[in-house]
Amino acid sequence: MRQGWTHQKIAVVLFPFGAGAMAVNVFFASLIGSWIGLPVLSATASISMGCVVGVPATWYFARHIRELMDQADESN
Repeated sequence: MRQGWTHQKIAVVLFPFGAGAMAVNVFFASLIGSWIGLPVLSATASISMGCVVGVPATWYFARHIRELMDQADESN
């Protein structure tokens, strides 16, 4: 039987960090895109896109963390 938090609860707790990381990644990607003539995104646009991209990224990361927790429980 699993102990501790579900991956859904882990994802909810980690979402602010995942969304922030994705916002930074989106902004830096727009800076690289400016080398070929694309516009640089504003902070608001980067944060908005980071929140959208952060949902699946955080979900998969939370599932990975839950699997690691399960492996650690099995080894005890």
